[in-house]
Amino acid sequence: MRYLRGFFILTAIVVAMPFLFPDNYYVTVVAVAAGLNAILAVSLNLLMGYAGQISLGHAAFFGIGAYSSAILTTRFGWNPWLAIVAGMALTCSVAFLVARPILRLKGHYLAMATLGLGIIVNILLVQGERWTGGPDGLGDIPTLSIFGWIVDSDLRWYIVIGSVLLLVVVLAQNIINSRSGRALRALHGSEVAAEMMGINTTATKTAVFVLAALIASLAGSLFSHQQTFVSPESFSFFFSIELVTMVVLGGMASTYGAVLGAVILTFLPELLVVFEEFEVMIFGAILMLMMIFLPQGLLVGFNEQIRKWLLQRARASGGEQRRDIA
Repeated sequence: MRYLRGFFILTAIVVAMPFLFPDNYYVTVVAVAAGLNAILAVSLNLLMGYAGQISLGHAAFFGIGAYSSAILTTRFGWNPWLAIVAGMALTCSVAFLVARPILRLKGHYLAMATLGLGIIVNILLVQGERWTGGPDGLGDIPTLSIFGWIVDSDLRWYIVIGSVLLLVVVLAQNIINSRSGRALRALHGSEVAAEMMGINTTATKTAVFVLAALIASLAGSLFSHQQTFVSPESFSFFFSIELVTMVVLGGMASTYGAVLGAVILTFLPELLVVFEEFEVMIFGAILMLMMIFLPQGLLVGFNEQIRKWLLQRARASGGEQRRDIA
């Protein structure tokens, strides 16, 4: 029931925003970026928050999906939907090939390995000028069309990305509440204990790594068709750090926390545009302060504080009732 309640609240917010704030820049433009970031944060949260496997290279899979759609549609004239599927297939293949050697590592070694993966992909995007356009990027990417309904406005992109976000949230919540989700939580707690319980930890880590990459690839393809332009700068190491910050800010092991963190850190630069040069420093400070003072994240931390407050009130009222009876 808690899962359904959270999903209905999120759905109501996504549906209501265009009606409450019609033709508003923050809804029709910034909210589209927030939706894409939320999709990425939810996928990364499956890997980090539930499986306990840190990744500093998630932007690499985002970039593979984006450039796959861009190259196949502009260079070879593919249908955008076929290009999206091909990009997802390529991303899955890459993720599967690197998952086993990378996920044997733990802690800082795993973080450095995923960081290396992200840097390698970014370098390939910059150096492959013949296909990717190099540092200048690749433009003239066609937009999407759904049964003749052309997604050619910010509001229509808001509808598409909002719908995809809700589907990804449903998928994530179903996984979390299933046997696979329990295996992920056991893996996060202790790999040795999980193996003693009969969980194939290698297969479980590989599966969640590939799934997170698959969702990131889908988000990347949507990004390329929505922007109609891609460049390597959008898929740099710094963007991977932003994604990690989103997950930590909202609350690891909380799907809706990941969405909240993504929304906050997407809107924050727009509200603090005067501090644009210090954006990376601000994100770093947020990450540091959250880990020190609220390691559970905003959503989980606030829920815990509300529970404690309600419990204290219940105890206080119970004590008053006993004194009245006496």
